[in-house]
Amino acid sequence: MSAPNVLQGLRGLSFEQVVNDFRQMDPNDPGVWPVVPRIIVLAVLFIVVVGCAWWFDWNAQLDTLEQRRQEEVKLKDEWLGKKRQAVNLDEYKRQLADIDRQFGALLRQLPNRSEMEALLVDVNQAGRGRGLQFELWKPGTESVKEFYAELPIQLRVTGSYADLGNFAADVAKLPRIVTLRDIAIEAAGANGLKMDASAVTYRYLDDEEVAKQKREKSAAVKK
Repeated sequence: MSAPNVLQGLRGLSFEQVVNDFRQMDPNDPGVWPVVPRIIVLAVLFIVVVGCAWWFDWNAQLDTLEQRRQEEVKLKDEWLGKKRQAVNLDEYKRQLADIDRQFGALLRQLPNRSEMEALLVDVNQAGRGRGLQFELWKPGTESVKEFYAELPIQLRVTGSYADLGNFAADVAKLPRIVTLRDIAIEAAGANGLKMDASAVTYRYLDDEEVAKQKREKSAAVKK
């Protein structure tokens, strides 16, 4: 039967005729089935096959494809990042050299253990040079950090407002790093002020102290 004849026959079908065609079908001889039931059965089989393929195979493949796409995007981003680093490698090396020089300059501002006493004398002389009276000068317990140590000094001095300000400025100008913390100022007498503060000085650790610190860290990791 030609295609035009099939289409013409389909136009003249009614629902009741299609139902009767299904009732009269011989399951053992599909070759003699009417056209409409054959089309419907083939369409159902096609849908079932496509559905099974989707459920058991294509769906998983689509998930895998999406994962591969995400991995592709990630790899492209990593490649672009490494490319930018490679292009700017000389600039990074220059910046690293600058950082090393700056770090070295800061490190030189930290005294070693033998220079700490001279630094404390400098802080004391900065106060006395401004006419301040020291009522308290009490070094605290040294606190060891990663590559340096802090030594806090509790101090109490009395003097005029200008002298206290000049003392703080002189401490900031010392060639070694000294910071003033926890500053509290109150009146002391008719024309004077009393300042309580913590002067923190720093020193870098010597090779023996650094090696000891590394041994302690290694022992802590092993535990």
